[in-house]
Amino acid sequence: MTDTRTAAQILVDALKIHGVDTAFCVPGESYLAVLDALYDAREAIKLIVCRQDGGAAYMAEAWAKVTGRPGICLVTRGPGATNASIGVHTAFQDSTPMILFIGQVPGEFADRESFQEMDYRHMFGPMAKWVAQIERADRMHEYVSHAFHLAMSGRPGPVVLALPEDMLTQTASVPDVAPYQVVQASPSAGDLEKLRGLLAGAKRPLAILGGTVWTREACRDLQAFAESSGLPVACSFRFQDLFDNRHDHYVGDVGIGINPKLAERVRSSDLLLVIGARLGEMTTGAYTLVEPPRPKQKLVHVHAGAGELGSVYQGELLINSGMPQIAAALKNLKVDGAAWRAWREQARADYLEWTKPAANPGRVQLAEIVAWLRERLPADAIVANGAGNFAGWISRFYRYPGLRTQVAPTNGSMGYGVPAGVAAKVAHPERLVVSISGDGDFLMNGQELATAVQYELPVIFIVINNDMYGTIRMHQEREFPGRVYGTSLKNPDFAALARAYGAHGETVEETAQFAPAFERAAGAGRPALIEVRVDPQAITTSTTLDAIRARSLKG
Repeated sequence: MTDTRTAAQILVDALKIHGVDTAFCVPGESYLAVLDALYDAREAIKLIVCRQDGGAAYMAEAWAKVTGRPGICLVTRGPGATNASIGVHTAFQDSTPMILFIGQVPGEFADRESFQEMDYRHMFGPMAKWVAQIERADRMHEYVSHAFHLAMSGRPGPVVLALPEDMLTQTASVPDVAPYQVVQASPSAGDLEKLRGLLAGAKRPLAILGGTVWTREACRDLQAFAESSGLPVACSFRFQDLFDNRHDHYVGDVGIGINPKLAERVRSSDLLLVIGARLGEMTTGAYTLVEPPRPKQKLVHVHAGAGELGSVYQGELLINSGMPQIAAALKNLKVDGAAWRAWREQARADYLEWTKPAANPGRVQLAEIVAWLRERLPADAIVANGAGNFAGWISRFYRYPGLRTQVAPTNGSMGYGVPAGVAAKVAHPERLVVSISGDGDFLMNGQELATAVQYELPVIFIVINNDMYGTIRMHQEREFPGRVYGTSLKNPDFAALARAYGAHGETVEETAQFAPAFERAAGAGRPALIEVRVDPQAITTSTTLDAIRARSLKG
């Protein structure tokens, strides 16, 4: 198309060209022209209007996680942008492709600190792959194309584009462009030969998978490699869905609350094959399981972002590659794994033992509830969660069957679970979506329950209520035992709150009540919330508040 169009119309046409069929927003006067252009595209692009900009940004990020395509978010200037920054930070640390469009003050008012004016290059610079402001209508296609290519190339991440209000109504006659292409590196023949040699000399190898840019085919290829080579496979923090947890080669997650036996296995491994994971603080046990800069274990690190390789850890072999590219190559790599069969089988036995339900104080047994969910939920169910100690029960006792069944923030960002559940259901309306939050976690973005009701999205929201900011209380008892301050909460009746929104509401106060409450929620035909009231002493899967306090006072 080369007709004369406004910049806003060119932008919306560009979104369609690049395959966008869903966008999340909170409306603002600074980009009304874009909303008007989206009106004409409403059959092609579904616009989900959210209740808070942070919720909208979380939804775009979570939508990208469950689709593998860039999430699109539109917010207004100033407060809209600052609210949305939480989603951008999450996308950056989680390596999630996302594009945030921000309305900006008119060019004629620029640099006067006019109403809600901010410099987005300075604000978002440290937490985005690229930040730019589009000043000319005739360059709209160029900027948007660059944004999509950059968001999806190498290590994926967020891109921020500011849209001055007056620029959006300017016109230009420009030809349309082609859709973006995904650009990823591939391993060399020399890399693969060196890897073969390192595996041939290993006795205790361990593969750790993580990160983004995985595809279903890549996961299948990696599983085929694990089976042919006999490798044990673990997954990094909150990327447990990259390998079927029910598979005999899966040995657990390397993250917060790690199985102590798996932690020791990471330390004692003679070859770590890390594919896609960043080896950040959570996956390395605060840089103790794998010590920088030169690990005790031989390290092979494969990552899509060249800048990640060698940034913290030196290795025997560093490979810059996308996940489909490395997985396809590994599928054909012939390795004799007889030397480590017993090592893998014991690691799997340790995992199975670790994931047997463990008791916690109180009438509600969270491990039994999660174990029930892992038996009840269909294989394609999506489990979303926010951040907090409650998530430890999910990561330990749930078993993710495959790619894009887990949606969770690796940056530990609270308030994520509710928007993520909404976004997952928007992306996959045919799949069962369960969103799990803590009580403090839920109330940071619980208003997006209204979005679920408005768009008739029958997500099942579970709120684990212990009347406190549990994670912070845990750290408080460790560092300042008995001096409880600033961590207690007085909560609403969450089930009644859900009903006020127009959702189905249930309250669970003992384990036996959960299964029938869940079945009623699943059959409600509308968004449903189950409040699960737990004993505050049930602070982690393996200890209590009193035990933490006692150890701290004794120490």
